[in-house]
Amino acid sequence: MKIINDALLKKVAGEAKLSPRLRMNYNFHQSLQDKCHRFLNALEPGTQIPVHHHPTKDETFVILKGKVRVSTYNDDSEVLESFVISHESGVYGADIPKGVWHSVECLEPSVLLECKEGPFVEHEVDGILEIKKA
Repeated sequence: MKIINDALLKKVAGEAKLSPRLRMNYNFHQSLQDKCHRFLNALEPGTQIPVHHHPTKDETFVILKGKVRVSTYNDDSEVLESFVISHESGVYGADIPKGVWHSVECLEPSVLLECKEGPFVEHEVDGILEIKKA
């Protein structure tokens, strides 16, 4: 059994601070081929998570620590919804259906618990949405 406690959150958050990507995963699943991926995702402000979608997979995440903005988009890169997930806001997570364009912006050091179907598949070019500049 793995326990999710302050020590684990601090460990993963510390690794995120040292990572060039300013984020770090801590996997509970054993393999990238597993059918269900469960992991902590520690994020630091400045990390870049492009607008993306998962054509065949739903994605769920719950905030354990910090504050992030989640936005959804249409195919023309227009924002459909945008909200802050934090204990302060009373919005604790999101369930993003497959095929929905979305992004996560880290507003302060944060740790999310994420769950989505495996196996892991690297985003292909059509999995990233180019945001049009006004």
